[in-house]
Amino acid sequence: MSDHLVHDNVAAHRFELAVDGTVGALASYRMRGEDVIVVLHTETDPDMRGQGLAGELARKTLEQLRERGQKIVPACPFFSHYISEHPEYADLVAH
Repeated sequence: MSDHLVHDNVAAHRFELAVDGTVGALASYRMRGEDVIVVLHTETDPDMRGQGLAGELARKTLEQLRERGQKIVPACPFFSHYISEHPEYADLVAH
């Protein structure tokens, strides 16, 4: 498991996973109120696919949301699948 940083780029409405100074994976979102994040799309740099970056991005994004007391609506199929495979994050899903 690597130790890449995930940054919430609030201005761009996306979580970004940095790899050697560049964005290796991102998850775009929109806010629903102040405490619910709707993840719309996840994307990995084509040159960096196959390294598990999207999964790492999902895990670290969900950990940040837990720390901030926020919930998620996984509108993105990748995040929805990730949460279904990792039930320890199911409590973060907004209903």
